[in-house]
This record gives sequence, structure tokens and C-alpha cells, in this order.
Amino acid sequence: MSNIVKVGIAELDLVVPPDTIRTTGLGSCVGVILYDEIKKIAGLAHVMLPDSTLAKAASINIGKYADTAITSLYDMLIKRGAIKRNMKAKIAGGAQMFQFSSGSEMMRIGPRNVESVKSQLADLGIPIMASDVGGSSGRTIEFNPESTELSIKTVNMGTKIL
Repeated sequence: MSNIVKVGIAELDLVVPPDTIRTTGLGSCVGVILYDEIKKIAGLAHVMLPDSTLAKAASINIGKYADTAITSLYDMLIKRGAIKRNMKAKIAGGAQMFQFSSGSEMMRIGPRNVESVKSQLADLGIPIMASDVGGSSGRTIEFNPESTELSIKTVNMGTKIL
């Protein structure tokens, strides 16, 4: 009997087979899957914003920002037995959901999230095996740690497997 572990906005969690892990409503947010295909363990972070230095509060939600979510997810996987050299990533989301006439850099949340996620993964030395980012449509993603398949449902565009 398998379950679907649901990850909400600005959350992160881990999964092992036979369970899968899913997040919905990826607009400008980026879903980051880190996985060790040998140990069959995976984690998902639903990243909302590129950088925790933008946070105003003293205590921040680590799942909300690319820099804190990815390092926290990585640490959680290592604690559960994943091995750094086996770790890989798949990413999806980062859409530009709204068109702004100003072209302001601050409004480019989706593209900035993608850039930040890629930078964090590069810093950790984790290769991105597949990505489905950008565009202007929302996505729902589900990852199977057994097959390492990432199913991506894009609004009005059907489903694809990476």
C-alpha cells in the first residue's frame, strides 16, 4: 500500500518507496527534488522565494527560500542515509505567472527562483538530471523514488515524465 506524501508551499519532506511525493500549485515557486537512486530516498522542497536574506522576521521558515530549503533538505537526506556522491536533482516550476509592464527585477520571482535553485545545487555539487522550468503555466509534480520518474502536470498542457 503506497501513500502520496503531500508537500505544501514553503514546506519540505522526505519519502522512500513505495510512497511517492507530490506538490501542487507550482507557479513562480520551484519544486526541487533531491534523491539518492541507490539508497532509494528522495526529498522535495517547494521553494517560494530565492533568498532568505530578504526575510524580515527573526525566525524564518526554512522551506520558503531556495538557500535554506535546499541545504536543509540535503541535510535531512544525509541524516536518513543518502550518500552525497549519489545525490541528484530534478526541478520544475519557476513560471512567470503575471506580465508586468515595468519589467522590474523584483517582479521576476519565477526566473529568480530558478537561478537561485540552480546556484544552490551547484554549490552543493549536485547535478540537475532534468528540469521543466519557466513558461507561464502552473504545475503539479509527483516523484517516485523507486523509478526516479518525475511526473509533471502542466495547466492546459497535459502530463510529461522526466
